[in-house]
Amino acid sequence: MKIAVDAPRYSVYGYDFVLQGNSTAARDGLAEDFTFFRGESAGVEPVTLVLNQDRPNYAELPECDASVYTPRNVVYRDGGRRILDFGGRGLGIYEPAVRRFTMTSESSDLVYEAGYLFLLSQIGQAADQRGMSRVHAMAMSYRGRAILAMLPMGGGKSTLAAALLKHRELRILSDDSPFLDRRGGVHALPLRLGLLQGSEKEIPADHVRRIDRMEFGPKYLVNYSYFAERVSAQAEPGMLLIGRRTLSTRGRLEEVGYRTAMSAMIPHSIVGLGLFQGLEYILERSTGELIGKVGVAWSRARNAHQLVRRSHNYVLHMGRDPEQNAALILEAAERLFAKGQ
Repeated sequence: MKIAVDAPRYSVYGYDFVLQGNSTAARDGLAEDFTFFRGESAGVEPVTLVLNQDRPNYAELPECDASVYTPRNVVYRDGGRRILDFGGRGLGIYEPAVRRFTMTSESSDLVYEAGYLFLLSQIGQAADQRGMSRVHAMAMSYRGRAILAMLPMGGGKSTLAAALLKHRELRILSDDSPFLDRRGGVHALPLRLGLLQGSEKEIPADHVRRIDRMEFGPKYLVNYSYFAERVSAQAEPGMLLIGRRTLSTRGRLEEVGYRTAMSAMIPHSIVGLGLFQGLEYILERSTGELIGKVGVAWSRARNAHQLVRRSHNYVLHMGRDPEQNAALILEAAERLFAKGQ
């Protein structure tokens, strides 16, 4: 398939892709999410995402047994191709040899979500190969220093990010999964903010869109355009917050040592719980291959160590008021990183 001459190109830390297909909603959604990365890196052939809103044609598929089962789909292998069946609602076909992923469904939301998850899995894999790694955390910056908050899934990362963005002193790196380099430096992945129903009401309606997800019900997405002028491309290590929910009205910070902070990094970065790993896309033969990726685990551990070593590390005992939590974090950042220090 030829790439359209006018197809915009996106480059995320060396992973280049273009968007095609007849699903305007899916294409526009992904284009909005990845606006920060619009451009190209020289000499890298892009992957083409073909996003089609149509009825999947199961009659054209070969007869073969399933190789991987996940909660959201079943994966089949046909030579070099990987075929993903989303419960009869959609078909994804990944052809690594020609660098193309085609997703077809009558639901534009499913086409969009499958494309989004595909990109996260592939970008993460490419970054690992370049010595960069993701961390499951909300990340802001203050005077060039990163503030990372590691919260459990559903713990309110995007809600906290929205509250922090109300303070003009702060800039955003990512609401969910920034990248770490070999020195522990934090690099931006500013795609969108994802809010549950009710939390979106404070955001202007023209910056919000709703999707019905495969598994967890509806979600409101705050477009990149809402915070585009507040994005920081990268930041040096600053504060690392290990979030814990409490029943208290007000939150508080408790300083912790290297061992406690590094233990928290193991699931959030080294193993990558909460990050979409995309096993159905990246495994070539078996889940046993993942165990063999010792080099990747070592690289992630090195990056995490550098971040923890160079950060002020705290447990954030979160109160019920997101605004107070945000004010608490900003107050600590102002104290630690006063101008000129």
